Formats: sequence, structure tokens, C-alpha cells
Amino acid sequence: MNTRERFLRTMNFEPVDRMPMMEWATWWDKTVDRWKAEGLRIEPQPGLHEGEALQLQMGLDLHLQTWIGFSTPATPKPAYHGAPIVTTMEEYERVKPTLFPVHPLNEERMRMIAERQRRGDAVAWITLEGPFWGPRTLLGIEPHLFAFYDDPELMHAINRDLAAYNRRVYEEVCGYFVPDFMTFAEDMSYNNGPMLSETLFDEFLLPYYQQQIPAIRARGTRVFIDSDGDITLALPWFKRAGIEGILPLERQAGVDLEKLRLSHPRFLFIGHFDKMTMPHGEAAMRAEFERLLPVMRQGGFAPSVDHQTPPGVSLENYRIYLKLLREYAYKAVQ
Repeated sequence: MNTRERFLRTMNFEPVDRMPMMEWATWWDKTVDRWKAEGLRIEPQPGLHEGEALQLQMGLDLHLQTWIGFSTPATPKPAYHGAPIVTTMEEYERVKPTLFPVHPLNEERMRMIAERQRRGDAVAWITLEGPFWGPRTLLGIEPHLFAFYDDPELMHAINRDLAAYNRRVYEEVCGYFVPDFMTFAEDMSYNNGPMLSETLFDEFLLPYYQQQIPAIRARGTRVFIDSDGDITLALPWFKRAGIEGILPLERQAGVDLEKLRLSHPRFLFIGHFDKMTMPHGEAAMRAEFERLLPVMRQGGFAPSVDHQTPPGVSLENYRIYLKLLREYAYKAVQ
């Protein structure tokens, strides 16, 4: 069974020879720097980024992500992280010509991914910026939250344009390959739950998901939300929008995958392995895999570090994690 077939069958709740073994979000640069200081040497692979080459070197299943943003080099940069780029409709109209690139795809990379997907060597996926994430990048973190109330016309204008752009670029990607799954980048939850109400979700996000998701699913691409934090309360909202899965299911935010699976038995999940166990050695990591094992056995779930492996994890401990991941990938299907 090849990498792609194994992933697709898992997401279809079908039998597999073992569970997928993937790092959905490759490692922090500081983590890799630490491992290099501890003796790691990354062997380059033609056409692959360093993190992708390291997936293969670590014995993981290869996945190839393409993040397709809507800014260009000409788009003004915020003064600091979270600062606004635009504050009014007039400013948005002035900046808009620098947004929504005409040719956002790297043709050479697209062809490389298509070939690896065709051979079954890799899972191919894309990320599009969603109707919560998109306006925030332009309005700034705090002004964005006020804009739901203070400037709804601007919020809708940004999301209408973003939805149209996302539909276009998804079809362009499909000219090379149909993604096996995709994520809408949102990050609309934190440790206390979603950053907006269900009423605001229905007004400002739901219509724009509905403009995009049917065409994506019609092609056979599985649709996920990428949101940090506790997504428990928001999960039913996403289901109503036609979304099929969620990652990364952060344990430190209080997400309980077993409870989510009981409430949503056909929903798809990636992640949820508590990264905070990793510096504490094999016993702690084995206990975490034992916690995940019942849901692993049900299918529809690819266990992975619930966010990027942090730099507090030594190379030795990461190799122990990989050994256990392989052991439980087989144990889950026995």
C-alpha cells in the first residue's frame, strides 16, 4: 500500500496495512537547528524543501503542502505583527490592486507534486486563507475583531474578493493535480474557545465557505479547517459549512479527541499527539499513544504532533517518538 493510498483509505474509514505516519506541520527552525547541533545531517532531495527531505529521512510518509496566500510582494507590510494594513474601505480599494496575484503557482513545483502524487509517493495538499484569517491579515488582529461590528461592509467586501480568488486558484491547482485534502487557514480559536460567536460565524464566514466548498468537494478533495486552540464548540459550525475535518486538535487547549469522535463519528482528524510529552521520554510518549489508540483503531484519524515539534525536544527523544509512532501505526490495525 503506497503513501497516498494509505492516507486516502484512512480518511475513508477503510482498512489499511498501517496508519499514516506524518508530520502535518514540519518542524520549527529552532528545533532543526538543535538537532543539527546534536548531529543531524539532512540529505538533500531533488525538488524538495529541507523539511520535506527530512520527512523521508526520518522514515515518515511524505506530504507536500502548497500554501496559496492572496498577497504579493507589492502588498504593504504591517508596521508590526498584528498591525493593520488597511483600516477603511477606501484604503482597501487602494491596496486591492496589490492583492490576489494573477499567477500564484510555481509551475515547476506543481508538476513535481503532480508526479509524486501520481506515483503514490506523496499526499498532495493545499492551504487557502479562509474568511476569518484573510480579513485579519489586512485589518490587524485587534481591529479585525472590532470590524465584525464596526465595519461589516468592509469585512464582506474582503471575503467576497477572497472567496472568488480561492475558487480561481483551486481550479488552477487542479490543472496540475487534484489535492488529496486541503485546509482553510483560520486560527479562529484559542485556549478558551472560538474568538467569535456562532451568529457572527453564520453572517461573516458561512456564506463564503458555501461559495467555495461544494466545488472543492465535488473534485474529491477532503476539506479541513486549520485552527489552533479549542475548536470543540465551533466544530458543529464547520460541519454545517460542509467542512469534513480539523487539525491540529491541540491537547494543551483542552481538546478531547475521544469526546469529539463520540459526538461526530464520521468527522476527520489529523494531529492531537500532545507535544508536551515529548521531552519526557519513552514512558510519557507511550502513554500518549495509548490514549490515542482507541480512536486510531476507528479510522478517519492520522495521529501527528498536535503542532510543530518544539525545540525542547532532543533528537534522541524525537527518534523515540518515531519508533513509537511506527509501532502504534501497526498496532492500530491489528
